[in-house]
Amino acid sequence: MKKILLATTFFFALFFTDKLMAQEKRAKILVLIHSDKGGTYEMAKEVAKGIETDGSATAIIKKVPLTDNPNLKDIPVVNISELPAYDGIAFGSPVYFGNISTAMSDFFAQTTNLWLHHELEGMPAMVFMSSGSGAGKELAMQSFFNTLAVHGMVLVTNGIRGNEHIDKSIPQGNTVLGTTSLASLKNVSRPSEGERFLLGEQAKYFGKIALALKGTFTKKSENLSIVETKDINLVLKEKHITLPKVPAPAGNYQPFVRSGNLVFINQYALKDGKLVHPGIVGVDLTEEQVREATKVTMLNIIAVLSDAVGGDLNKVKKCVQLTGIFNAPSPYSDHAKLMNAASDLTVEIFGDKGKHARSTFGASSVPGNSSVEIQAIFEVE
Repeated sequence: MKKILLATTFFFALFFTDKLMAQEKRAKILVLIHSDKGGTYEMAKEVAKGIETDGSATAIIKKVPLTDNPNLKDIPVVNISELPAYDGIAFGSPVYFGNISTAMSDFFAQTTNLWLHHELEGMPAMVFMSSGSGAGKELAMQSFFNTLAVHGMVLVTNGIRGNEHIDKSIPQGNTVLGTTSLASLKNVSRPSEGERFLLGEQAKYFGKIALALKGTFTKKSENLSIVETKDINLVLKEKHITLPKVPAPAGNYQPFVRSGNLVFINQYALKDGKLVHPGIVGVDLTEEQVREATKVTMLNIIAVLSDAVGGDLNKVKKCVQLTGIFNAPSPYSDHAKLMNAASDLTVEIFGDKGKHARSTFGASSVPGNSSVEIQAIFEVE
């Protein structure tokens, strides 16, 4: 019986060890896209399938910020800091006048710190693009490659791979640098079957290269976990949170001021032009009423913050500081409990990026007899 038990234990240990080693040998590849009308996303799905064809690599599709296509609402937004944690990156973008898209260009503009610290040097990269009519596709590919070359990435081209197996009676997006899709041509669904085939061949080859180079370049951020970051707009929708209209300033000041990457905001418990639960906690109001007013105030702050980042809350990198000022009599001491309503809402919306430093205190009066005022500082892209 002992021999059987030992043999069984050895078998399962060997099985799980082999499985773990196989997982460690797999390359982890990011498929990073911007997609206006969904064409680049369709291409990305073919790329992901190609990467995972032989089981040697895992593909994760993410998007850069400023992607408004509703079909991409469930695709997580990438964090710049996570890029070095991958073994390779496949980049996809629409062609904009012989260049990469504005959203993709804006994303690369935020990667200076990765460049300064050589974070992407030696990592393999491939490119695919949705090119509309096809005009300027090679120029756009080259502009993409120029940016990646500055980062020191290993540029994996497609050559004429797969060319002999596609239908040449219709225009196809085959370039030596990478696959494109001629999205605006009529009477042929795009990506075409030929373009899908080319994407699969390009991706299979790229997966092999990524696996071969895995471990050969130094990752400066080995401790970074690859976090599935949800689109903040999707979070708001899932949690049924509606941001209010930004209250107009009551004097000669602005709803927010941005200095560098920091945004400074002050707000009261205004809703539809009226104060919510005005008065003094413990005298005119219950704690529950003040907590409700605190939540309203924090929603006003996030609405102002949304304006500060051009409507894209995914640009928020961190809630740095919240300060709560409560209309309270001198014996009152539970200000922190009241402020939890604002802190909890911030973390509920922004996750770990919403965790912040905090200060709370009471005041003998607050302008307009509001029960609460909140001052906030956010770091943004």
